[in-house]
Amino acid sequence: MDILQFAFGYFAVVIVACALMVVISRNPVHSALFMLPLFFHVAGIFIMLNAEFVAALQVLVYAGAIMVLFLFVIMLIKSDVEKVRFHLNTMTALPLAVTVGGFIMSVVVRSAFTGAKGTSTVEAVQQAGNSQMIGQAMFSEFLMPFEVTSVILLVAMVGTIVLAKKKID
Repeated sequence: MDILQFAFGYFAVVIVACALMVVISRNPVHSALFMLPLFFHVAGIFIMLNAEFVAALQVLVYAGAIMVLFLFVIMLIKSDVEKVRFHLNTMTALPLAVTVGGFIMSVVVRSAFTGAKGTSTVEAVQQAGNSQMIGQAMFSEFLMPFEVTSVILLVAMVGTIVLAKKKID
């Protein structure tokens, strides 16, 4: 077994275990804290894929900012979420999981990993650089979704501030 295969297996097992613990945990704070190693291990997989910039963003944005946001919202709401039990109906969940899994697999199988001018994405990234390719894609063909996401995050921040102000008053 190659060291890369072993590392990928390790990262995959920890990611799946942490994801299960996020869903299974009854305490919402524990559930949110299980996402922290999950985010770091996803960054490890990005590093294995030579996507160092994306790995750094994963750690800074998700492990840093999003975790703080989740914990802030959990502490702000302070509801009796621990008392609520989620009973999963197997007859509903299993077909749904198979359908979603099949959809994801069909997208992965059908996707053509080619960049501009028929070159593979890996070759294009190696020629231009990882950060440059992300910057060009984000500020050219993905500019509108990028801006819409920033407006949605702004609305979420304003909503959180309004909710917190009502609880303080």
